[in-house]
Formats: sequence, C-alpha cells, structure tokens
Amino acid sequence: MARQSVSSDPAPLGSAEGYLAALGLVALMTLLGALLSARGNLADIGLLYLVPVMFAATRHGLVTGIATGLVSSLAYNFFFIPPVLTFAIRDPSHAITVLVLLGVAVVASQMAARVRQQARAAQDEAGREAALAGFARVLMGVTRRDELWSVLAGELARRFDVRVVVCEAGPDGAAQLAASAPQVEQLDLLELVSAQWSLDNALAAGPGAATPTASEWLFHPVVEGTRAVATVGLARPDATAPLRAERLPLLASLIDQASLAHARIALEDEMVALGRVQERDALRGALLSSLGHDLRTPLTTLLGSLRALEAGQAGASLAVARGAAERLDRFISNLLDMVRIESGTVEGTREAVDLGEAVAAALDDLRGGAGAARVAVAVPDDLPLVLADARLLHHCLINLIDNALRHGSEGGVTVEALAGGDGAVELAVLDRGPGLPPGSETRVFGQFERLEGSDRVGGTGLGLAIVRGFAEAMGVQALAANRADGPGARFVLRFPPALLRRVEAAE
Repeated sequence: MARQSVSSDPAPLGSAEGYLAALGLVALMTLLGALLSARGNLADIGLLYLVPVMFAATRHGLVTGIATGLVSSLAYNFFFIPPVLTFAIRDPSHAITVLVLLGVAVVASQMAARVRQQARAAQDEAGREAALAGFARVLMGVTRRDELWSVLAGELARRFDVRVVVCEAGPDGAAQLAASAPQVEQLDLLELVSAQWSLDNALAAGPGAATPTASEWLFHPVVEGTRAVATVGLARPDATAPLRAERLPLLASLIDQASLAHARIALEDEMVALGRVQERDALRGALLSSLGHDLRTPLTTLLGSLRALEAGQAGASLAVARGAAERLDRFISNLLDMVRIESGTVEGTREAVDLGEAVAAALDDLRGGAGAARVAVAVPDDLPLVLADARLLHHCLINLIDNALRHGSEGGVTVEALAGGDGAVELAVLDRGPGLPPGSETRVFGQFERLEGSDRVGGTGLGLAIVRGFAEAMGVQALAANRADGPGARFVLRFPPALLRRVEAAE
C-alpha cells in the first residue's frame, strides 16, 4: 500500500516562499494599477490588490494573507493616493478607502484560510478513510496472529515513515518482540519496560502520550475488550517525536482495525478447535458403534468353534477358529495403526520391493479368510521395483484386498499392476461389487467412513483410512474410482517415477 505523505500545512507564521510570492503579486498589481490610473478611478485600482490577498491566504495561510493585505494597502496608498510616493493622506475619503481595503483584505484572508482549512480537513479525512479501507482489505486475507503483527508493523512503517515494533505478552506475561519493520533484533530494557507498562495498563505510553516515559518509543496498545493483546511501538531514527498530534487519530484507527482482525482470528481458531472436538466425538461414537459388531462376530465364531471342539468336531472348527482369530488380530492391528497415524509417528523407510512378492505375501497372510481363493493376480515380471516400506505396503495390500473381499459381493477380486503413460506404476485392487456412490472417491478414505447407498456399510471404516495414511508416509498416492469395464470399484496405489528402480540398477 502506498505511503501517505506527511501533511504539507504551512508554518504558523508563514514561509519565506509564500511572502516572496505574495510580494511579487503585489508588485504586479501595482503595475496593472499604473496602467489603469489614467481612468482616475482609484477604487477600481484598489480592487486589484484583493488578488494577491486571496492568493496568499489560500495557498500560504491566514498570517501570510493578512500581511499581504497590509502591504497591499500601503502600496495602494503610496502609489495611487495623492500625494503619490508618500504615505501622507490629505483627503479623508482616501483614508477611508485605504482602511476599507485593509479590512476587506483581512476578512478575505480569514475566509480564504477557513476554506483552505476545510478543504485540507476533507482531504485528510478522505485519505484516512482510504487508508482504513485499504488496510481492512489486506487484513481480510490474514489468518494467523504472527502474520497479523507483521502486516500491521509493515503498514505503519510505510504510512508514517517510522520504525515500528509489535510486542505481545509471552507465556509468563512478559512483553516480547513479535514483529518489526524494519527488522529489529531486540529491544533495550527501557523500551521493554515501556511496552510492558502499555500491555499491563492497556494505555499509550511514551512521547506525546498521556503517560510519558524516558523511552523514545511511543507505545500504543492493541485493545480487545478491556485487555491489551499487544502493543505497537513507533520511533524515528533521529529520536524526535514519532507522530504529530494530528496523525494520532489515523494511528488509532489502524490499530483498531488490527484489533478487530485479531478478534476474528481468535474466533476462527476457537471454531477450528471446536470442530476438532466435535470430530473426535463423532469418531469416538463411530468407533464404539463399530466395536459391538466387529468384535462380537469373531468372538461368537470363536465360542462356537470351541463348543464344537468340546463335542469332538475338531477338523473344521479349528480352521474356523483360526480365521476368526486372524480377523480379530487384523482388527486390533488396524486400531493400533490408526493411533500411530493420528499421532504422526508413522515413518516409512525406503527399500527396493518387488510388487509380485508383496502381493503374494499379503495373500499368504489372508489365506485363512473366507474368499481368499477368489483373488486373481496379474503382476507382470518386467515391472520395475518400487522404493517403499515393505511393512507399510504389506498392511496397505492386506486392507485393500480384505476390503474388496468383504464388499465385492460374490464376484472375484483382481490384483493387478501396470505401468502408466506418465512413467508411474499403479498397483490396483478391483472387485465386482456395486461400486462407489458418485462423489465419494475421496471421502471413502476417511476414518470410520462407511458409505450409505452402497454395499460398503459394514466394518469399522478404518482399513482404507490406514491405506491412505501409510501411502502418504511412503510418498505414494492412494486413489479410488469405479471400474470402467463393468460394476465394481478400483483402488489404486500409484508409485511416481521417482520411486521406481529398474532391476538392472538394483543388481
């Protein structure tokens, strides 16, 4: 945002340039009067001297205008009132004319100066409103507290041509530097004491404030409600007063804008925190509702198998019991894996992995599950190795294949790998179920996501969330879509070219 120039109001007693310009106009009017003096109408000549008076008062202030009026009256008397070239006045009517001219000049000067002040005030107000509107637009895009203080410091430094620091209370309540413009490494003890006082009392402190301090910095608090959330310090390199009195209202307005932005950011942070709490509550409810089904079913199977063992039916019961136990083991593993993902402790290592061997290992672990024999594998031998964490990839494949077996109706499940046109390799698991509802391709990877309107309403909804979490840890993209060649869903682990290694390079 462009810096607003400092007000150019003239000095109270006027400037030398103003007086010289006014004298020049008086001399010019005197020459014009000399040309008109042949007509003998002295009153008309006197009116000419109102021109420099109006000019001086409008451009250079009231004092310059009154001084110009006095000089104009003297010039009129000296050059045009008989006896000329003297200040003597013989005719009383001429004396009245000179006095009237002086009075009119003074009144005109006052009126012109008042109009000038009103125009200057309107201009300053327009500039102030423009500054506030522009700053408000900038603050609308600020979403973090540290960013807010940096924007505020930069704006004040540009607009007032001063050094700016922003201090806020630290964890222990002590004032600490939060932002500065231009860069300030640290504040002296005297400045920190002034900033602390401003924070504690929510009042301005320093040169020009109601509470003066020994510091050259003027600290103005950023007040929210009844407390100061920060304080803004301003100073000039030459140690003079940071701002003139007429600039303080603009400073206060800009700081008020920052205070409103701070309140908005705090409210947004509270809404985000509340959303997280609500999300955790929803996840907790979903987990509790799913535990009843996903733990009770295998436990019922185990109990039935144990009863069969007691009755002497050992063969089939042992296989069923083993499958139920493995299902329980996978469920508990999924819960633990989800905790690791949520806590951010999943760290993938990279090693060369053969996709064919990875698929075979996953199927071997699923051999006790119902329907594992329905899985067809199509992994070409000439595919490059992938750089991945073998353990995380193993968990991803188990969850994808188990998901396809449970939700793929009675149709077969296919695990295939192929090279994409962009050099990537895709490892896909396809089923023949009803597929995914439109628009759920990304949502299906959410925690406890069980899609209504499809066959994917059973289970805990953790498996695909774990797939996405582990895939991201390995730098792999997890995708879902409906099959293009018929009913069913297609889940893909996409390995970018950077994670591929040719067999020759591995050897």
